[in-house]
Amino acid sequence: MIIFGLSVFYFMGLIGKGRFACPNCGGDRDYEHRTARRFFTLFFVPVIPLDKVGEVVRCQTCRVRFDPAVLTAPTSAQLASALPAGMRAVAAVVLRAGGTSEAAIAAALSAVRAAGGQGYDVTHLQADLSQPAEAAAEPLRALSAHLTLDARERYLADGARIGLADGPLTPTERDALGWLANALGLTPAHALGVITTVEQAARMG
Repeated sequence: MIIFGLSVFYFMGLIGKGRFACPNCGGDRDYEHRTARRFFTLFFVPVIPLDKVGEVVRCQTCRVRFDPAVLTAPTSAQLASALPAGMRAVAAVVLRAGGTSEAAIAAALSAVRAAGGQGYDVTHLQADLSQPAEAAAEPLRALSAHLTLDARERYLADGARIGLADGPLTPTERDALGWLANALGLTPAHALGVITTVEQAARMG
């Protein structure tokens, strides 16, 4: 008796390897990204490769397979570096708009360090300020895709506090905060509410 059939196998067609945030393990794990291909089998052994049926990402720890879209989620290490990078972008945008007074610089340094940028100092800040304004867009958009609404509000609020460190917000600073809100995926009305709340707290404090 000859037993034959069709089966899908994942051991062929290695596309890549790396680290990813495994949804099943709940942490950073090694993965293999492979092509899934249908085979003609004889006695359950793959013999003739047929059509490609897709791609899969398999965790090397739990062995669970996922859609390749899972690779778009940042690992813990990537997110840890993205958080201070985003705050550096916020600080640079606000300081370019409002000037670099001692109070504003101190507020900027404090905000970046609180976001995880330990060791961030004036030298780093000056390097950020020397970058073109457009350089802030990418880290903010990349970060906002993975932040909760509350976290995005906090980034904008910290930007407003930097602007308020040396006095009331100027029209230029407000424009800068509006630009930041857009990059963080906040509507103008939502941004206005955040900024107004920070201003009121500053007046009361």
